Amino acid sequence: MPATTRKLYMRVGVLILAGIALAVGFVLFFTAGKLGRNTQMYETYLRESVQGLDVGAAVRFRGVQLGQVTDIGLVATEYSPPENSPFSVAYQRVIVRFAIDLARLRDAPDTEKAVQIGLRARLASTGITGVGYLELDFVDPERFPPENLPWKPDNPVIPAIPSTVAQVTSVAEQLALRISNLPIEAILGDISGLLTDLRRQVNDGEIAQASRSASDTLAILRQTVQELNLPALSNDLRGTIAEARDLIGGPEVRGTLRNANVAMERLQAGMQRLPAAIAQVEGAARSVNNTVGDINADLTPTLRDLRAASGNLRDTTELLRRSPGASLLSPAPPAPDYTRRR
Repeated sequence: MPATTRKLYMRVGVLILAGIALAVGFVLFFTAGKLGRNTQMYETYLRESVQGLDVGAAVRFRGVQLGQVTDIGLVATEYSPPENSPFSVAYQRVIVRFAIDLARLRDAPDTEKAVQIGLRARLASTGITGVGYLELDFVDPERFPPENLPWKPDNPVIPAIPSTVAQVTSVAEQLALRISNLPIEAILGDISGLLTDLRRQVNDGEIAQASRSASDTLAILRQTVQELNLPALSNDLRGTIAEARDLIGGPEVRGTLRNANVAMERLQAGMQRLPAAIAQVEGAARSVNNTVGDINADLTPTLRDLRAASGNLRDTTELLRRSPGASLLSPAPPAPDYTRRR
C-alpha cells in the first residue's frame, strides 16, 4: 500500500475519532443537568408573571441546584374552579411543578415540617441576563404564613412568596397610590400662602424690624469701637502687662514673698507650740481654781468672826446712843466661867 494511501486512512480515522469524542462531549454537556431516577415532585403557585422561567429551569436552594422545573401552567386549567366563582383570586395564579433530585439530599425531606418552619419558593433571575429559576429558602413563617387551598393538590405544595422585584414593584405602587391620594392642590395652596406671609414678614413685618434693629445695633457697635480707640487701649494694656511682669519679677515683690515665707514658717512653728501652751494655760487655770478654793476655805471663819464683831459693835453703839451713862454706872460684867473654875 502506498504511503500516501496510509496517510489518507490515518487522517480519516483521526477525524472519525474526533467526531465521536465531540458527540460524546455534547451528550454529556446536555445531560449534565438531567435528574436521576430518584426524584420527588412538588408544586407551587405564583401570583406574578413567570416571564423568563421555562421548563427545564433550575431549582436552587441558596444557589445550590437541587432540581429543575418540569411543568408551567395555569391553576384554573389544572384544577377546575367552582361554578359559582370561576374567576376567584386563588385560581388566577400560575402553577409551577418541579422535581427535586433526592440523590442530592441526605434524607427525604419532610415537606410539611419544612413548610411550617418557613420553607418557601420564589421566582428569581440570574444577573442581567434575565434567565429565571426557582429559588427555595427559609423565611419568617409569621410574615408569610401558608394559605388554605380550595383544591386538593396532586403533589406536595411549597408555598410561594413574592420575588424581590415583585416586592419592590408593590411598594412603588403603594407609594404612588398614596401620592395620588394626597391633596396636592391644597398643599400647594398652603405653600403659596406660607411664601406670601414669609415675603410680607421679610418686607414689612417683624423680620424686617429685627433686621433694621440689627443694622442699627451694628452701626452703634462700630461707632463705639471707633470711639474706644482699640489700638491705643491695646498698647496701654500691653504696657500694663509688661509693668506688672516687671513688678512681679522685681526685688520688692521677691523680698515680700521671702518675708511671707518666713512668716508662714514662724506661724507654722507657733501653731505647733500652740497645743503645749494651751495645756499650760489649762494647768494654770486649774491651779488658780484650787488656790481660790483654799482662800475661800480660810476666809470663811474670819469673815464669820468679823460679822459677829460688827454685830456686837452695832449693839454697843446703839446702847451708848440710847443711854450713854449706863455703860459707866452699870456693874462690872460677871467673870467668865474659866476664871471661876480657877
